[in-house]
Amino acid sequence: MHHTGLVELADQVRTRKIRPIEVVDHYLERTERFQPLFNAAISIDGERARQRALRLERQTLAGPLAGIPVPIKDIFDHAGRVTTAGSGFYRNESKTSAPAVHRVENAGAVITARLGLHEFAFGFSSENHWFGPVRNPWDPATSPGGSSGGSAAAVAAGLAPASLGTDTGGSIRVPAALCGVVGLKVTHGRVPLAGVFPLAPSLDTVGQLGRSVADVAVVYAVTAGYHPADPWAAPRVVEQPTTSTLEGLVVGVPQPWVDKAPMTSEVKAAFEWALGRLAALGAIVAPVRNPVLLPPGKINELAWGEIATVHRRWWGTETYGPETAGRLKAAMAVTLDQYVEAQAWRSRLRNLVADVFSAVDLLVTPTVPAMRKLIGEDVIEAGGQPLPYRTVLSWFSALVNHMGCPALSVPLAVDGSPPPSLQLIAPWWREARLLEAGRALEEAGVAGVRWPPGI
Repeated sequence: MHHTGLVELADQVRTRKIRPIEVVDHYLERTERFQPLFNAAISIDGERARQRALRLERQTLAGPLAGIPVPIKDIFDHAGRVTTAGSGFYRNESKTSAPAVHRVENAGAVITARLGLHEFAFGFSSENHWFGPVRNPWDPATSPGGSSGGSAAAVAAGLAPASLGTDTGGSIRVPAALCGVVGLKVTHGRVPLAGVFPLAPSLDTVGQLGRSVADVAVVYAVTAGYHPADPWAAPRVVEQPTTSTLEGLVVGVPQPWVDKAPMTSEVKAAFEWALGRLAALGAIVAPVRNPVLLPPGKINELAWGEIATVHRRWWGTETYGPETAGRLKAAMAVTLDQYVEAQAWRSRLRNLVADVFSAVDLLVTPTVPAMRKLIGEDVIEAGGQPLPYRTVLSWFSALVNHMGCPALSVPLAVDGSPPPSLQLIAPWWREARLLEAGRALEEAGVAGVRWPPGI
């Protein structure tokens, strides 16, 4: 059953070819069986999920996620459940669900588990001091990336057809890449952030992970849209993908962003192959040169200033894991002057990116420059030298959050365990264009999700 795509499985449920309880039982059994190996979940909600599946059987099954298990990162409020945010002390039992969670349930989904993450979503490895490391289904000795590591590992291991995560500097796209699945980072303001524990609110986004672009598009369509409880949510029309073609699309390769990346030879070769395939499929591929398109810029000063604001109430009185404590100490040192200067940098970045998008339809980069991060190791060999893993894994993702643009991560149909991943970046609010391009890549055999060995 877990080899059946979300769209097809939901259709089988709606037409009563399969019962919701059968679907939920299948995925719960897998979640419980693989938990000791991958540690994807912080908690498994088996009894409540089964009760919901039985209630669904007595209803008209009309929703696009009818009977579909959709586990959520343990950073979303879910009525009657405790949110830990992957921390040692934060415990919030909410009476209401985050709008994104409420929307997937209204569409027929069943929340089966709360998924592991980097502590307070402040990191890229999901090696959690309090709950243990989430492990990559492709190789349990390696990290699934972070901070939504459990969300990506769950989809890659067939514990659910799709999951919800968050992305502040790459926290959906990096795990999607390292786990070989599809991940969508939306425009800031596209999906409500209410009921989601914040990391850096002006950068945070709620996004979707799945085993195909079509599956991700369904969950995106369900969760996107304005909500009056969220000051960040924008009252804009949510366009849906219609075509799936690359013919005539102008695709820019941002420089020096790509050329200066600390890339492994494997990722570089796969990216060059993907550019050739894009051109063969009718896209116009051209370099885009702009010196501002290069990390880090003022990424840390801006994000850390907001992160410090979130955590100042607990700083000095509550206990954080060693890595998070060290990074929070640095965040607490960011001054107001530095934060204001970083805001000016971001405004300039967004204005220049708007000019870039006046000439191209999409930007394209690798999703991550290297595909393996060993658990317990703080460096990755990339570009011929050992570098801090956060520098490597965030190279192509963090700048996009400061742009505010949407981005899609898709695994390429090349060798690799997992295979290298491609990132497509669109102008603000053009998620539909991303999903159309992603579907075209899958249909042409350029992109596609494979199963890890033994899954």
